[in-house]
Amino acid sequence: MKKNDKLARSELSMETEINKCVLCYDAPCKNIYKNIDPSRIIRAIKFDNKKGALTLMNNTILEKNEDCNTKCPLNVNIEYILKNIIKDKNVLNDFNDIDLSTSICGVKLENPFLLSSSIVGSNYEMCKRALESGWAGISVKTISLMQIEESSPRFSTLKICDKKFLGFKNIEQLSEHSVEENIEMIKKLKEEFPNKVIIASIMGRDEDEWKYLTEEVTKANADLIELNFSCPNMKHDGTGSAVGQNPELVEKITRIVKDNTNIPVLAKMTPNITDMCVPALAAKNGGADGISAINTIKCITNVDVDTLVPEPQVNGKSSLGGYSGRAVKPIALRYISEMTTNPKLDNLFYSGMGGIYTWKDAVEFILLGCSSVQLTTSIMEYGYRIIDDLILGLKIYMKEKNYKKVSDFIGLSKLNLIKNEELDKDTIEFPMFNYDRCIGCGRCYLSCMDGGHQAIKFGEDRKPYLNGKKCVGCQLCKLVCPQKAIDIAPKRISKT
Repeated sequence: MKKNDKLARSELSMETEINKCVLCYDAPCKNIYKNIDPSRIIRAIKFDNKKGALTLMNNTILEKNEDCNTKCPLNVNIEYILKNIIKDKNVLNDFNDIDLSTSICGVKLENPFLLSSSIVGSNYEMCKRALESGWAGISVKTISLMQIEESSPRFSTLKICDKKFLGFKNIEQLSEHSVEENIEMIKKLKEEFPNKVIIASIMGRDEDEWKYLTEEVTKANADLIELNFSCPNMKHDGTGSAVGQNPELVEKITRIVKDNTNIPVLAKMTPNITDMCVPALAAKNGGADGISAINTIKCITNVDVDTLVPEPQVNGKSSLGGYSGRAVKPIALRYISEMTTNPKLDNLFYSGMGGIYTWKDAVEFILLGCSSVQLTTSIMEYGYRIIDDLILGLKIYMKEKNYKKVSDFIGLSKLNLIKNEELDKDTIEFPMFNYDRCIGCGRCYLSCMDGGHQAIKFGEDRKPYLNGKKCVGCQLCKLVCPQKAIDIAPKRISKT
């Protein structure tokens, strides 16, 4: 077996062990070694930050703590994981020349990472803990004059095989606290954290309410105002996503808010619309300084086939709710790219959200034109601690790419977005089978035969073979291979 193939199998084995870890709070394994916290290392790997894990280990020689009798409740082979990481000697730990600061509508952020307006920023204690953890700022849970009454339960999930949230549904509404309580929270946070950014998310039912809320959060020293034109769960007509779907209302309300404040204004867009550029342009015409997007997507995650009630079941009934989590990232990136590449929407700041879990997710939004990103669902699943790997992973990425500051790569991927008819249609990239890695499962054969172009034959030796005359280079086989045993030919081949 070749060296690279041994490494690939080793990586798959390590991936199996890592996937067993459930990222415990105050993990029992943290004291196994005298000089390193395995739970922190494994968390870095699970958040797409293997190089960050290596940096945290910094060529440490593992030394067990003899007084520690604790072990992993799921029997994760922690020593095997750590020893595999130590094999890599490429450690990055000098980030003095990396500047993570950015801005949102001209307001400086110490890093691009914010809490989005939701349950994760709904009271003083939570916000204080998040800011102390390293988050650059918070868009507080939307403030309104409405009497908010919530259901129980109010969440449901769509999960994948490793039990992570693929999609997350909520039927929650706005802040349950009074305007006065929220104003005091903003004042207190700004007094204690003057260098952090506090965004006041607001929603009114009429002109007077929008004006009143604007004036109150401005007096409270909020750094920005975010106009919630997008909550999908509102019971009042003319609020939430019903506003975001009406460009005339978007422009009118934005202008009212701008006329009654001296701080920047973000308009938060709903994805429950065909063309987000239309209300975004209306917000710009109304004076908005920036756009935040996307809010949650109306959905039903699951229907209980025994009770016949969609989830979450509230006393035997349910309703549509807002969809978030990993599954919405492609949709969010689509809307962001359409707005940031629209010349009519130039000179706006963009704060992106929707399915961001790792530093890499965040970088994708930045590359498409966002100067900041906002997170909720990933925090609900794993806690504020994910900021550690967001920051470390971003530093490593910037160091490797030789970016000194975030603005060096904002919007660079926009240059590579073209129309479908402009894409190269004259060449093919053929797959190559690596038989040392192949286990003969036949997954590539099944997918190609039943969902592709019948270009793979399955031999008696349980190995796949390519028929180049039928292959169109779609790469479906590579995507379904569980062993990473299919590579791409080094050269594109002309169809002619």
